[in-house]
Amino acid sequence: MSRIRKIYLDESEMPRQWYNLAADIKTEPYMSPDGAVPPIAWAPVFPMNIVEQEYSTQRWIDIPEGILELLSRWRPSPLHRAYALEEAIGTPAKIFYKNESLSPAGSHKPNTAVAQAWYNKEFGIKRLTTETGAGQWGSALSFACSLIGLECKVFMVRVSFDQKPFRKLMMQTWGGNCVASPSNETNAGRQILEKTPDTPGSLGIAISEAIEQAVSDKTGQTRYSLGSVLNHVMMHQTIMGLETKKQLEKVGIKKPDIVIACAGGGSNFAGLSFPYVYDKLHGAQIEIIPVEPASCPTLTRAPYVYDHGDTAKMTPLVAMHSLGHSFVPPPIHAGGLRYHGMAPLVSKAAMEGLISPRSVHQLECYEAGILFAKTEGIIPAPETTHAIAVAIQEAKKAKEEGKEKVILFNFSGHGLMDLLGYDKYLHGQLTNYELPDEIIRQNLEELKGYPMPASAK
Repeated sequence: MSRIRKIYLDESEMPRQWYNLAADIKTEPYMSPDGAVPPIAWAPVFPMNIVEQEYSTQRWIDIPEGILELLSRWRPSPLHRAYALEEAIGTPAKIFYKNESLSPAGSHKPNTAVAQAWYNKEFGIKRLTTETGAGQWGSALSFACSLIGLECKVFMVRVSFDQKPFRKLMMQTWGGNCVASPSNETNAGRQILEKTPDTPGSLGIAISEAIEQAVSDKTGQTRYSLGSVLNHVMMHQTIMGLETKKQLEKVGIKKPDIVIACAGGGSNFAGLSFPYVYDKLHGAQIEIIPVEPASCPTLTRAPYVYDHGDTAKMTPLVAMHSLGHSFVPPPIHAGGLRYHGMAPLVSKAAMEGLISPRSVHQLECYEAGILFAKTEGIIPAPETTHAIAVAIQEAKKAKEEGKEKVILFNFSGHGLMDLLGYDKYLHGQLTNYELPDEIIRQNLEELKGYPMPASAK
Protein backbone atom coordinates (compact mmCIF):
# COMPACT_ATOMS: atom_id res chain seq x y z
CA MET A 1 0.00 0.00 0.00
CA SER A 2 2.74 2.46 -0.89
CA ARG A 3 0.62 4.25 -3.49
CA ILE A 4 -1.64 7.08 -2.35
CA ARG A 5 -4.91 6.80 -4.26
CA LYS A 6 -6.92 9.49 -2.45
CA ILE A 7 -5.71 12.84 -1.18
CA TYR A 8 -7.81 14.36 1.58
CA LEU A 9 -8.02 17.70 3.33
CA ASP A 10 -9.26 18.24 6.87
CA GLU A 11 -12.34 20.40 7.31
CA SER A 12 -10.03 23.00 8.85
CA GLU A 13 -8.23 23.19 5.49
CA MET A 14 -11.35 24.14 3.50
CA PRO A 15 -10.89 27.37 1.55
CA ARG A 16 -12.36 30.35 3.44
CA GLN A 17 -12.68 32.52 0.34
CA TRP A 18 -13.93 32.14 -3.22
CA TYR A 19 -11.81 33.30 -6.17
CA ASN A 20 -13.52 35.80 -8.49
CA LEU A 21 -12.02 35.74 -11.99
CA ALA A 22 -13.92 38.95 -12.80
CA ALA A 23 -11.14 40.74 -10.91
CA ASP A 24 -8.64 39.62 -13.55
CA ILE A 25 -10.74 39.35 -16.74
CA LYS A 26 -13.04 42.18 -17.74
CA THR A 27 -16.27 40.97 -19.35
CA GLU A 28 -18.69 43.07 -21.40
CA PRO A 29 -21.59 44.69 -19.50
CA TYR A 30 -25.07 43.20 -19.48
CA MET A 31 -27.15 45.15 -21.98
CA SER A 32 -30.76 46.17 -22.56
CA PRO A 33 -32.29 48.39 -25.27
CA ASP A 34 -31.60 51.32 -22.94
CA GLY A 35 -27.92 50.54 -22.48
CA ALA A 36 -25.90 48.79 -19.78
CA VAL A 37 -28.01 47.01 -17.15
CA PRO A 38 -27.41 48.42 -13.64
CA PRO A 39 -27.36 46.08 -10.62
CA ILE A 40 -30.75 47.28 -9.34
CA ALA A 41 -32.43 46.01 -12.54
CA TRP A 42 -31.84 42.45 -11.31
CA ALA A 43 -33.74 43.03 -8.05
CA PRO A 44 -36.96 41.19 -9.10
CA VAL A 45 -34.88 38.17 -10.17
CA PHE A 46 -32.12 37.77 -7.55
CA PRO A 47 -31.67 39.02 -3.99
CA MET A 48 -29.37 42.02 -3.88
CA ASN A 49 -26.70 40.25 -1.80
CA ILE A 50 -26.22 37.89 -4.78
CA VAL A 51 -26.46 40.76 -7.30
CA GLU A 52 -23.58 42.45 -5.44
CA GLN A 53 -21.46 39.33 -6.01
CA GLU A 54 -22.51 39.20 -9.67
CA TYR A 55 -21.12 42.69 -10.27
CA SER A 56 -18.15 42.44 -7.92
CA THR A 57 -14.59 42.81 -9.20
CA GLN A 58 -13.06 41.95 -5.82
CA ARG A 59 -10.59 39.07 -6.28
CA TRP A 60 -11.24 37.17 -3.06
CA ILE A 61 -14.66 37.06 -1.39
CA ASP A 62 -15.15 35.60 2.08
CA ILE A 63 -17.35 32.52 2.41
CA PRO A 64 -19.81 33.11 5.30
CA GLU A 65 -19.49 30.71 8.23
CA GLY A 66 -23.08 29.59 7.73
CA ILE A 67 -22.29 28.42 4.21
CA LEU A 68 -19.03 26.76 5.28
CA GLU A 69 -20.93 24.83 7.95
CA LEU A 70 -23.36 23.49 5.32
CA LEU A 71 -20.62 22.70 2.79
CA SER A 72 -18.65 20.77 5.42
CA ARG A 73 -21.30 18.02 5.31
CA TRP A 74 -19.42 16.66 2.28
CA ARG A 75 -16.50 18.99 1.67
CA PRO A 76 -13.57 18.93 1.24
CA SER A 77 -14.03 16.34 -1.52
CA PRO A 78 -11.20 13.88 -2.23
CA LEU A 79 -8.73 14.09 -5.09
CA HIS A 80 -8.07 10.66 -6.63
CA ARG A 81 -5.09 9.33 -8.55
CA ALA A 82 -6.46 7.18 -11.39
CA TYR A 83 -3.79 4.46 -11.29
CA ALA A 84 -6.00 1.76 -12.84
CA LEU A 85 -7.01 4.03 -15.74
CA GLU A 86 -3.37 4.99 -16.30
CA GLU A 87 -2.39 1.31 -16.45
CA ALA A 88 -5.22 0.46 -18.86
CA ILE A 89 -4.02 3.18 -21.22
CA GLY A 90 -0.34 2.42 -20.66
CA THR A 91 0.49 6.09 -20.24
CA PRO A 92 3.39 7.67 -18.37
CA ALA A 93 1.01 10.52 -17.45
CA LYS A 94 -0.31 10.94 -13.93
CA ILE A 95 -4.11 11.31 -14.03
CA PHE A 96 -5.93 12.94 -11.12
CA TYR A 97 -9.65 13.59 -10.75
CA LYS A 98 -11.53 15.74 -8.27
CA ASN A 99 -14.41 13.59 -7.06
CA GLU A 100 -17.55 15.73 -6.83
CA SER A 101 -19.86 12.71 -7.01
CA LEU A 102 -19.79 12.36 -3.21
CA SER A 103 -22.08 15.30 -2.50
CA PRO A 104 -25.61 14.34 -1.35
CA ALA A 105 -26.98 15.21 -4.80
CA GLY A 106 -24.17 13.31 -6.54
CA SER A 107 -22.52 16.23 -8.34
CA HIS A 108 -20.71 19.57 -7.97
CA LYS A 109 -23.97 21.52 -8.13
CA PRO A 110 -24.63 21.83 -4.36
CA ASN A 111 -21.53 24.01 -4.01
CA THR A 112 -23.50 26.97 -5.37
CA ALA A 113 -27.01 25.69 -4.56
CA VAL A 114 -26.27 25.85 -0.83
CA ALA A 115 -24.69 29.29 -1.17
CA GLN A 116 -27.57 30.71 -3.22
CA ALA A 117 -30.25 29.28 -0.92
CA TRP A 118 -28.40 30.68 2.11
CA TYR A 119 -28.14 34.19 0.62
CA ASN A 120 -31.82 34.13 -0.38
CA LYS A 121 -32.83 33.08 3.14
CA GLU A 122 -30.72 35.89 4.59
CA PHE A 123 -32.53 38.34 2.31
CA GLY A 124 -35.94 37.13 3.50
CA ILE A 125 -36.96 35.15 0.41
CA LYS A 126 -39.40 32.26 0.94
CA ARG A 127 -39.25 30.29 -2.33
CA LEU A 128 -36.96 29.74 -5.32
CA THR A 129 -37.68 28.83 -8.93
CA THR A 130 -35.17 27.33 -11.30
CA GLU A 131 -34.63 25.21 -14.39
CA THR A 132 -32.75 21.97 -14.81
CA GLY A 133 -31.52 19.93 -17.77
CA ALA A 134 -30.40 16.46 -16.70
CA GLY A 135 -31.74 17.10 -13.21
CA GLN A 136 -28.41 17.58 -11.42
CA TRP A 137 -29.09 21.25 -10.70
CA GLY A 138 -32.73 20.74 -9.80
CA SER A 139 -31.75 18.00 -7.37
CA ALA A 140 -29.03 20.16 -5.85
CA LEU A 141 -31.29 23.17 -5.32
CA SER A 142 -34.09 21.00 -3.90
CA PHE A 143 -31.54 19.55 -1.47
CA ALA A 144 -30.21 23.00 -0.53
CA CYS A 145 -33.71 24.42 0.00
CA SER A 146 -34.61 21.47 2.21
CA LEU A 147 -31.58 22.20 4.43
CA ILE A 148 -32.32 25.90 4.69
CA GLY A 149 -36.11 25.92 4.75
CA LEU A 150 -37.18 27.35 1.38
CA GLU A 151 -39.77 26.18 -1.14
CA CYS A 152 -38.35 25.05 -4.48
CA LYS A 153 -39.99 24.89 -7.93
CA VAL A 154 -38.05 23.24 -10.78
CA PHE A 155 -38.83 23.40 -14.50
CA MET A 156 -37.12 20.34 -16.00
CA VAL A 157 -36.40 20.11 -19.74
CA ARG A 158 -39.02 17.73 -21.08
CA VAL A 159 -36.70 15.21 -22.75
CA SER A 160 -34.74 14.79 -19.50
CA PHE A 161 -37.98 14.73 -17.48
CA ASP A 162 -38.94 11.68 -19.54
CA GLN A 163 -35.46 10.11 -19.70
CA LYS A 164 -34.55 10.55 -16.03
CA PRO A 165 -37.55 9.86 -13.74
CA PHE A 166 -35.36 9.18 -10.73
CA ARG A 167 -33.93 12.72 -10.82
CA LYS A 168 -37.51 13.96 -10.50
CA LEU A 169 -38.02 11.61 -7.54
CA MET A 170 -34.85 12.93 -5.88
CA MET A 171 -36.24 16.46 -6.12
CA GLN A 172 -39.58 15.38 -4.73
CA THR A 173 -37.90 13.53 -1.85
CA TRP A 174 -36.20 16.78 -0.84
CA GLY A 175 -39.49 18.65 -1.18
CA GLY A 176 -38.94 20.16 -4.62
CA ASN A 177 -41.85 20.58 -7.03
CA CYS A 178 -40.68 19.40 -10.47
CA VAL A 179 -42.65 19.94 -13.71
CA ALA A 180 -41.80 19.20 -17.34
CA SER A 181 -40.82 22.21 -19.46
CA PRO A 182 -42.34 23.65 -21.53
CA SER A 183 -45.41 23.61 -19.30
CA ASN A 184 -48.87 25.16 -19.27
CA GLU A 185 -48.02 27.02 -16.06
CA THR A 186 -46.42 30.05 -17.75
CA ASN A 187 -47.06 32.27 -20.75
CA ALA A 188 -43.65 31.32 -22.14
CA GLY A 189 -44.42 27.61 -21.88
CA ARG A 190 -47.89 27.91 -23.37
CA GLN A 191 -46.59 29.86 -26.37
CA ILE A 192 -43.91 27.25 -27.09
CA LEU A 193 -46.39 24.36 -26.77
CA GLU A 194 -48.84 26.06 -29.09
CA LYS A 195 -46.14 26.45 -31.73
CA THR A 196 -44.35 23.08 -31.26
CA PRO A 197 -46.38 20.74 -29.02
CA ASP A 198 -43.90 17.88 -29.44
CA THR A 199 -40.79 19.92 -28.56
CA PRO A 200 -38.16 18.12 -26.42
CA GLY A 201 -37.68 21.42 -24.59
CA SER A 202 -34.45 23.27 -23.88
CA LEU A 203 -32.67 24.95 -21.01
CA GLY A 204 -33.46 28.31 -22.62
CA ILE A 205 -37.20 27.56 -22.46
CA ALA A 206 -37.01 26.26 -18.89
CA ILE A 207 -35.11 29.38 -17.80
CA SER A 208 -37.85 31.56 -19.31
CA GLU A 209 -40.52 29.70 -17.36
CA ALA A 210 -38.63 29.83 -14.07
CA ILE A 211 -37.89 33.56 -14.35
CA GLU A 212 -41.48 34.32 -15.34
CA GLN A 213 -42.84 32.55 -12.25
CA ALA A 214 -40.37 34.32 -9.99
CA VAL A 215 -40.96 37.87 -11.23
CA SER A 216 -44.75 37.44 -11.42
CA ASP A 217 -45.06 36.74 -7.68
CA LYS A 218 -46.79 39.90 -6.42
CA THR A 219 -45.77 39.17 -2.81
CA GLY A 220 -42.07 39.63 -3.66
CA GLN A 221 -41.20 36.47 -1.74
CA THR A 222 -39.95 34.48 -4.76
CA ARG A 223 -36.63 34.74 -6.55
CA TYR A 224 -34.95 32.83 -9.34
CA SER A 225 -31.82 30.71 -8.92
CA LEU A 226 -29.43 29.79 -11.75
CA GLY A 227 -27.11 26.79 -11.63
CA SER A 228 -24.51 28.00 -14.11
CA VAL A 229 -23.46 30.80 -16.51
CA LEU A 230 -23.45 33.87 -14.23
CA ASN A 231 -20.37 35.23 -12.44
CA HIS A 232 -21.52 34.50 -8.89
CA VAL A 233 -22.16 30.85 -9.78
CA MET A 234 -18.70 30.48 -11.31
CA MET A 235 -17.20 32.00 -8.18
CA HIS A 236 -19.04 29.73 -5.73
CA GLN A 237 -17.69 26.70 -7.58
CA THR A 238 -14.03 27.74 -7.29
CA ILE A 239 -13.89 26.00 -3.93
CA MET A 240 -13.17 22.86 -6.00
CA GLY A 241 -10.08 24.21 -7.73
CA LEU A 242 -8.80 25.86 -4.57
CA GLU A 243 -9.08 22.58 -2.66
CA THR A 244 -7.38 20.74 -5.53
CA LYS A 245 -4.38 23.07 -5.40
CA LYS A 246 -3.84 22.22 -1.74
CA GLN A 247 -4.26 18.51 -2.44
CA LEU A 248 -1.73 18.40 -5.25
CA GLU A 249 0.74 20.28 -3.09
CA LYS A 250 0.42 17.51 -0.49
CA VAL A 251 1.90 15.04 -3.00
CA GLY A 252 4.57 17.45 -4.21
CA ILE A 253 2.91 18.66 -7.41
CA LYS A 254 3.15 22.43 -7.88
CA LYS A 255 0.81 22.54 -10.88
CA PRO A 256 -0.86 20.23 -13.40
CA ASP A 257 0.15 20.36 -17.05
CA ILE A 258 -3.42 19.93 -18.28
CA VAL A 259 -6.76 20.82 -16.63
CA ILE A 260 -9.97 19.40 -18.12
CA ALA A 261 -13.69 19.66 -17.36
CA CYS A 262 -16.90 19.34 -19.32
CA ALA A 263 -18.68 22.59 -20.17
CA GLY A 264 -22.39 23.23 -20.68
CA GLY A 265 -23.07 26.56 -19.03
CA GLY A 266 -19.60 26.62 -17.49
CA SER A 267 -19.94 26.08 -13.73
CA ASN A 268 -17.99 22.87 -13.09
CA PHE A 269 -15.37 23.85 -15.65
CA ALA A 270 -14.96 27.25 -14.01
CA GLY A 271 -14.93 25.77 -10.53
CA LEU A 272 -11.95 23.55 -11.21
CA SER A 273 -10.12 25.69 -13.76
CA PHE A 274 -10.45 29.35 -12.74
CA PRO A 275 -7.85 29.13 -9.94
CA TYR A 276 -5.51 27.74 -12.62
CA VAL A 277 -6.51 30.45 -15.09
CA TYR A 278 -5.31 32.85 -12.39
CA ASP A 279 -1.96 31.02 -12.35
CA LYS A 280 -1.82 31.10 -16.15
CA LEU A 281 -2.41 34.85 -16.12
CA HIS A 282 0.67 35.04 -13.89
CA GLY A 283 2.92 33.01 -16.18
CA ALA A 284 2.17 29.35 -15.44
CA GLN A 285 2.32 26.97 -18.42
CA ILE A 286 -0.98 25.08 -18.16
CA GLU A 287 -3.28 23.85 -20.93
CA ILE A 288 -6.89 24.33 -19.83
CA ILE A 289 -9.56 22.47 -21.83
CA PRO A 290 -13.34 22.89 -21.59
CA VAL A 291 -15.08 19.96 -23.31
CA GLU A 292 -18.53 20.15 -24.90
CA PRO A 293 -20.71 17.86 -27.05
CA ALA A 294 -20.19 18.00 -30.81
CA SER A 295 -23.99 18.26 -31.03
CA CYS A 296 -24.03 21.47 -28.96
CA PRO A 297 -20.72 23.15 -29.90
CA THR A 298 -21.07 26.51 -28.19
CA LEU A 299 -17.41 27.34 -27.55
CA THR A 300 -15.95 25.49 -30.50
CA ARG A 301 -18.24 26.68 -33.32
CA ALA A 302 -20.53 29.48 -32.12
CA PRO A 303 -19.56 33.16 -32.41
CA TYR A 304 -18.95 35.53 -29.51
CA VAL A 305 -22.06 37.71 -29.54
CA TYR A 306 -24.62 39.47 -27.40
CA ASP A 307 -27.59 37.17 -26.87
CA HIS A 308 -30.32 36.40 -24.38
CA GLY A 309 -29.78 33.64 -21.85
CA ASP A 310 -33.31 32.33 -22.37
CA THR A 311 -35.68 31.59 -25.24
CA ALA A 312 -38.40 34.10 -24.31
CA LYS A 313 -35.82 36.91 -24.12
CA MET A 314 -36.64 37.77 -20.50
CA THR A 315 -32.96 38.08 -19.56
CA PRO A 316 -30.69 40.99 -20.52
CA LEU A 317 -28.28 40.60 -23.40
CA VAL A 318 -25.19 38.67 -22.33
CA ALA A 319 -21.84 38.71 -24.15
CA MET A 320 -21.03 35.05 -24.70
CA HIS A 321 -20.47 32.33 -27.25
CA SER A 322 -23.99 31.42 -28.36
CA LEU A 323 -25.81 29.15 -30.79
CA GLY A 324 -28.81 31.48 -30.60
CA HIS A 325 -31.49 31.71 -27.90
CA SER A 326 -34.01 29.79 -30.06
CA PHE A 327 -31.66 26.81 -30.40
CA VAL A 328 -33.33 23.53 -29.41
CA PRO A 329 -30.54 20.97 -29.08
CA PRO A 330 -30.83 17.34 -30.14
CA PRO A 331 -31.92 15.04 -27.28
CA ILE A 332 -28.50 13.62 -26.43
CA HIS A 333 -28.16 12.04 -22.99
CA ALA A 334 -25.73 14.63 -21.60
CA GLY A 335 -28.68 16.86 -20.69
CA GLY A 336 -26.61 19.18 -18.51
CA LEU A 337 -24.55 20.24 -21.55
CA ARG A 338 -27.47 21.13 -23.84
CA TYR A 339 -27.35 24.90 -23.41
CA HIS A 340 -27.19 27.43 -26.25
CA GLY A 341 -24.80 29.81 -24.51
CA MET A 342 -21.72 29.83 -22.31
CA ALA A 343 -20.75 31.71 -19.17
CA PRO A 344 -19.47 35.23 -19.95
CA LEU A 345 -16.26 34.63 -18.00
CA VAL A 346 -15.60 31.31 -19.75
CA SER A 347 -16.40 32.89 -23.12
CA LYS A 348 -14.04 35.80 -22.47
CA ALA A 349 -11.29 33.45 -21.30
CA ALA A 350 -11.65 31.63 -24.62
CA MET A 351 -11.53 34.92 -26.53
CA GLU A 352 -8.29 35.81 -24.75
CA GLY A 353 -6.70 32.45 -25.53
CA LEU A 354 -6.49 31.35 -21.90
CA ILE A 355 -8.44 28.14 -22.51
CA SER A 356 -8.55 25.67 -25.43
CA PRO A 357 -12.12 24.43 -26.07
CA ARG A 358 -12.70 20.99 -27.56
CA SER A 359 -15.81 19.05 -28.63
CA VAL A 360 -16.40 15.29 -28.49
CA HIS A 361 -19.06 12.97 -29.94
CA GLN A 362 -21.26 11.05 -27.50
CA LEU A 363 -20.14 7.56 -28.61
CA GLU A 364 -16.53 8.36 -27.70
CA CYS A 365 -17.79 9.77 -24.40
CA TYR A 366 -19.72 6.65 -23.46
CA GLU A 367 -16.78 4.47 -24.46
CA ALA A 368 -14.59 6.54 -22.13
CA GLY A 369 -17.18 6.35 -19.36
CA ILE A 370 -17.31 2.58 -19.53
CA LEU A 371 -13.51 2.29 -19.50
CA PHE A 372 -13.46 4.55 -16.44
CA ALA A 373 -16.15 2.48 -14.72
CA LYS A 374 -14.26 -0.76 -15.43
CA THR A 375 -10.96 0.64 -14.15
CA GLU A 376 -11.75 3.18 -11.42
CA GLY A 377 -15.10 1.66 -10.45
CA ILE A 378 -17.38 4.71 -10.52
CA ILE A 379 -20.04 5.05 -13.23
CA PRO A 380 -19.75 8.66 -14.47
CA ALA A 381 -22.58 10.96 -15.50
CA PRO A 382 -22.88 11.40 -19.29
CA GLU A 383 -21.70 15.00 -18.85
CA THR A 384 -18.62 13.86 -16.93
CA THR A 385 -17.67 11.36 -19.65
CA HIS A 386 -16.80 14.32 -21.90
CA ALA A 387 -13.98 15.28 -19.52
CA ILE A 388 -12.89 11.65 -19.20
CA ALA A 389 -12.77 11.25 -22.99
CA VAL A 390 -10.39 14.18 -23.36
CA ALA A 391 -8.32 13.07 -20.36
CA ILE A 392 -7.87 9.74 -22.18
CA GLN A 393 -6.97 11.57 -25.41
CA GLU A 394 -4.31 13.53 -23.55
CA ALA A 395 -3.01 10.46 -21.72
CA LYS A 396 -2.59 8.65 -25.06
CA LYS A 397 -0.83 11.69 -26.47
CA ALA A 398 1.55 11.68 -23.48
CA LYS A 399 2.22 8.00 -24.20
CA GLU A 400 3.07 8.76 -27.83
CA GLU A 401 5.34 11.61 -26.76
CA GLY A 402 6.85 9.68 -23.86
CA LYS A 403 6.11 12.55 -21.48
CA GLU A 404 5.19 12.22 -17.82
CA LYS A 405 2.48 14.91 -17.76
CA VAL A 406 0.13 15.65 -14.89
CA ILE A 407 -3.47 15.55 -16.12
CA LEU A 408 -6.25 16.83 -13.87
CA PHE A 409 -9.96 16.56 -14.61
CA ASN A 410 -13.17 17.21 -12.77
CA PHE A 411 -15.32 14.17 -12.01
CA SER A 412 -18.38 16.38 -11.85
CA GLY A 413 -21.00 13.74 -11.03
CA HIS A 414 -21.89 10.04 -10.97
CA GLY A 415 -24.21 8.41 -13.52
CA LEU A 416 -26.34 6.20 -11.29
CA MET A 417 -29.45 8.16 -12.31
CA ASP A 418 -28.42 8.12 -15.97
CA LEU A 419 -28.26 4.40 -16.69
CA LEU A 420 -30.83 4.60 -19.50
CA GLY A 421 -28.17 6.30 -21.61
CA TYR A 422 -25.69 3.52 -20.88
CA ASP A 423 -28.37 0.95 -21.73
CA LYS A 424 -28.93 2.57 -25.12
CA TYR A 425 -25.18 2.79 -25.77
CA LEU A 426 -24.59 -0.84 -24.84
CA HIS A 427 -27.41 -1.92 -27.16
CA GLY A 428 -26.14 0.14 -30.09
CA GLN A 429 -29.05 2.58 -30.03
CA LEU A 430 -27.02 5.79 -29.82
CA THR A 431 -25.48 7.63 -32.75
CA ASN A 432 -23.20 10.62 -33.16
CA TYR A 433 -24.71 13.89 -34.30
CA GLU A 434 -22.78 16.85 -35.66
CA LEU A 435 -24.75 20.08 -35.64
CA PRO A 436 -25.09 21.39 -39.23
CA ASP A 437 -23.70 24.85 -39.95
CA GLU A 438 -27.03 25.80 -41.50
CA ILE A 439 -28.89 25.37 -38.20
CA ILE A 440 -26.37 27.57 -36.40
CA ARG A 441 -26.71 30.20 -39.12
CA GLN A 442 -30.51 30.14 -38.98
CA ASN A 443 -30.55 30.53 -35.18
CA LEU A 444 -28.15 33.45 -35.31
CA GLU A 445 -30.36 35.30 -37.81
CA GLU A 446 -32.43 36.45 -34.83
CA LEU A 447 -29.45 38.35 -33.46
CA LYS A 448 -29.30 40.79 -36.37
CA GLY A 449 -29.45 44.32 -35.03
CA TYR A 450 -28.14 43.33 -31.61
CA PRO A 451 -25.04 45.15 -30.32
CA MET A 452 -21.69 43.41 -30.74
CA PRO A 453 -19.29 42.86 -27.83
CA ALA A 454 -16.43 45.31 -28.07
CA SER A 455 -13.79 42.56 -28.10
CA ALA A 456 -15.58 40.76 -30.97
CA LYS A 457 -15.57 43.76 -33.34
